[in-house]
Amino acid sequence: MVANEKWFGGAGATAGFYDHQINQSLFIAGGGTHGLNRTLGTPTNEYKLTLSVWLKRSAIGNTNLQEIYKSLGSGGGANTGFDYITEDKIGIAVNPSYDGASTASELDPVFRDISAFMHLVIAYDTTDGTATNRVKAYQNGTQLTGFTTTIPQNTTVSFNQSGTELYIGRSEGGSYSLNGYIAELVIIDGQQLAPTSFAEEKNGVWKPISVSGLTFGNNGAYLKFASGAIGTDSSGNSNNFSTNGTLRVVLDSPTFGS
Repeated sequence: MVANEKWFGGAGATAGFYDHQINQSLFIAGGGTHGLNRTLGTPTNEYKLTLSVWLKRSAIGNTNLQEIYKSLGSGGGANTGFDYITEDKIGIAVNPSYDGASTASELDPVFRDISAFMHLVIAYDTTDGTATNRVKAYQNGTQLTGFTTTIPQNTTVSFNQSGTELYIGRSEGGSYSLNGYIAELVIIDGQQLAPTSFAEEKNGVWKPISVSGLTFGNNGAYLKFASGAIGTDSSGNSNNFSTNGTLRVVLDSPTFGS
């Protein structure tokens, strides 16, 4: 585990500890184009977006990226990624304005635990007057550091542009898929939310909470990855995702065994 990481998992929790249960996760194979994708519609707010997901890696030290989220604009110019990079850190590549100029940051610390799920959040508000507040990333409730670039104020978020192809657990081609387990993915269009909107700390454990009361926005989605309905959106928006490649629903999750 990384330094100062909050522990969580079903094995050490008492019965009834988790008020909100996550019943399964989706295994996404490494390499190829395994994962999900969807073409986005008109956003509620193209400057504000929050993405939340629970992940467990299956391999470390990879020579290729392991994609978490990836977006590609309709013209092919915008390329924004949130992924595990080759140094086992989280990487964020940002091209918010479709101008072909991409910036990238490697966030601290390294992530080499393949035994447990972690909660990751990336939250945008490019209207914020403070540059360092425009993109925030969190792991198990702790804000990550290491940003070396900032997004100009009032630029659009390519994760939330009409006509953008949004990829989950994969890139648009090549060998950049997750190679791990993904559970309860939430997309919030129109708000920059804190990780406490999706999880909370209890007795030193970072655990999921119900997201049913959240406002998802036009492009918002809530993926539970249920068997037979892997890409089905449970937000009420019917923003369903297409599935590709080797995907397998398994009985493993951040609350499994509790």
